[in-house]
Amino acid sequence: MKSLYLLQANFRREAIMLKRYLPNTISLVVTFYCIFLAMFFGIKFVGDPSSIDTNVQYVIVNYIFWYLAMMAMQDIGWAVSNEATLGTLEQLYMSPMGVWRILLARIISGTCLHLMIITILLYVSMLTTGTWLNIDIVSILPILCLTLISMFGVSFMIAGMSIIFKQIQAFLQILQFVFMGLTFVSLSFAPYLAFAPFVKGVDMVRTIMVEDVSISHFGSVDFLILSANALFYLVIGLWVFKSCERYAMRKGILGQH
Repeated sequence: MKSLYLLQANFRREAIMLKRYLPNTISLVVTFYCIFLAMFFGIKFVGDPSSIDTNVQYVIVNYIFWYLAMMAMQDIGWAVSNEATLGTLEQLYMSPMGVWRILLARIISGTCLHLMIITILLYVSMLTTGTWLNIDIVSILPILCLTLISMFGVSFMIAGMSIIFKQIQAFLQILQFVFMGLTFVSLSFAPYLAFAPFVKGVDMVRTIMVEDVSISHFGSVDFLILSANALFYLVIGLWVFKSCERYAMRKGILGQH
């Protein structure tokens, strides 16, 4: 029950933050939509006319997942860095719930809210291009949930780094392009990337949305890789976070800025 209250409180907090800084939220959405328009017109005027429809479908799915990856994995790094800057990071450690639970609640809450924004962006993008994807919620949802678990694991790694180094904005900006590469790559060209975080899940969802198939299209091996990937990165992420946390406490740099 305490965990549910924690999740509710953080969901309310994240919603208030998005509303209170509404110009920033709108700017974020408009920026990503403009990036998509640049990609779309680039394909339309430069790409092969015979494959424009397929390429546009891939671009829509890829840029939507790029947005999701950035929000799910980077937000908590920015949050920890901001808490350290404001001098409120140590206050989180006074909570009996434990900092990792608070951060997990923030990640889940923020991701749920951004999924609403992503849904709007998705339909606006399809309306803009006149290209419609297969939005099979029953097939997409379980794969997306497992994919998000691996993203949360990476998010905890970034949060751990933020606790030690405090200012990692430059690193997070570089990560944006790393996430772009991982979301845009197809496993048919680089199958070994199935073991990278979230790539397998993105590839499976992309197949459903673009090739108009259902969850039954995938075999047990696909789900075994996806589940193992999610569990591995979540465990490693929490271990890295707790290790960084212990190091910061031992060195007395937890609240330093």
